[in-house]
Amino acid sequence: MNLQDMDLNLLVVFNELCKHGRVSAVAQNLGISQPGVSNALGRLRKLLGDELFLRTSRGMVPTPYAEALAQPIAEALAALHGTLNARASFDPARSERAFVIGVNDVGETYFLPRLMRALDDAAPGVTIRTVRTTSIDVKDEMERGRIDLAMGFLPGLKHGFFQRRLFRQPYVCIFREDHPLARTGVSARQFRAAEHVAIVSEGTGHGVVDQVIEQAGIRRRLRLTVPHFMAVGPVLQATDMIAVVPRRFADCACKPFGLATAPCPVKIPESVINVFWHARNHREPANQWLRQVVAEQFAD
Repeated sequence: MNLQDMDLNLLVVFNELCKHGRVSAVAQNLGISQPGVSNALGRLRKLLGDELFLRTSRGMVPTPYAEALAQPIAEALAALHGTLNARASFDPARSERAFVIGVNDVGETYFLPRLMRALDDAAPGVTIRTVRTTSIDVKDEMERGRIDLAMGFLPGLKHGFFQRRLFRQPYVCIFREDHPLARTGVSARQFRAAEHVAIVSEGTGHGVVDQVIEQAGIRRRLRLTVPHFMAVGPVLQATDMIAVVPRRFADCACKPFGLATAPCPVKIPESVINVFWHARNHREPANQWLRQVVAEQFAD
């Protein structure tokens, strides 16, 4: 097809359908009627020669062709938006900008001390507010512009998002430093016999731990299950329980709580920790600056 046949508004409707999957939500977001959305989709189907979205009980599901178009169109619209709304360059030394970062409790423990120290020197007027990625729909909040960056193991952030890898980290077993396992290490038999603290960190990729252990045919003795990592240190310090946690969380927790680590007898894939930003912020100077600060402080 020729570009002169394409109406930019049709691509905006396409992008919104990719994000929300419901005609009613797209109509509300764009301030048009539902028949208007359906009409735009019909025109786009005719232009591209594909159904693009199929109606199911779960809403409008993209076809393979629509999935292939989704990210390039989102990026193109974001680039056009940024160009048409270009702003003056960002001066961190003078700015009083308030940034919002999505991160879980492990990320707060690991990232914030060093990040805030870096901002003390480079941007004394800049403020940071964090929101827990485990308690909100981080994808929706970033699409709405309510979160500037997200950091962590967040495999759900794909279409419409950019990412930069910061580091990879293994999972380790952690327990109090005078635990018998501190002398012997953790065998598969000892791993099965131990009482465990399990962490169910919703909205992140850390659920892979439970999946891999289950696939290995190991049934753990789960004595305690918690929705976040911050309870792990005090609990392990006071008991004989063990837990499987990311390496850098263990590094932060061992000294304050008198804990030790050992390799996990189950081979769990490393978690990949990224910084994420929405396509709408890709060329925004303040967001670019903060991303660079994060990369300088934490990227391997």
